[in-house]
Amino acid sequence: MEKFNVNNISNQNRQFELFGSNVNTSINFQHSNNLKIKGEILTEWRDRIYNHQFKISKDTHNKTLHQTSLPINTISDERKIDPFSLQPLSLNFWRTNQYIHNGPAMYFVIDSMESSKIILYIGETNLANKRWKGEHDCKNYLMNYKEALAHNNLSSHQDIRFFLDVPKEVKLRRKLEQQLIYLWLPPFNKETRDRWATTFTNN
Repeated sequence: MEKFNVNNISNQNRQFELFGSNVNTSINFQHSNNLKIKGEILTEWRDRIYNHQFKISKDTHNKTLHQTSLPINTISDERKIDPFSLQPLSLNFWRTNQYIHNGPAMYFVIDSMESSKIILYIGETNLANKRWKGEHDCKNYLMNYKEALAHNNLSSHQDIRFFLDVPKEVKLRRKLEQQLIYLWLPPFNKETRDRWATTFTNN
């Protein structure tokens, strides 16, 4: 697997600038009336993320199909997880009586638009049924993102998905989280914002 290091993700490696350099991207989008994103720019930004993640998903699927003929240790842990095949849940699942899981998990916030899906955020938790219930920066990013979509008459659906077969030890779980982040490069994680020039986040 190609190894990504946050220190190697420089301005020179930015694949796409969502805004011009004269825009203050540190302000909260939802409270700004003059911060407008053109629909085609937003769509292109999203497509670039999709193109990267689609390649990873396709490669992961192919390796899964052939894993019976491969030694189990030749497939890295992060590539054994297919986030798109996990059960989608409402982002407000915690407001219902639906039982999720009261133990450790990896979770993925996924955005679906027409026939394409992208992972917006990857996280780890020791309590899957409580992590999303409280304050979370990603919730603000999602609000900003959805408002930008609405402004351009674009519709999408966001959900959250949990993977439960994870290490109980925090150190190992966080290592897996980092491996997943640098594999999928979700735009709302702090480690990858510079790569995509994500502007829905508050610095």
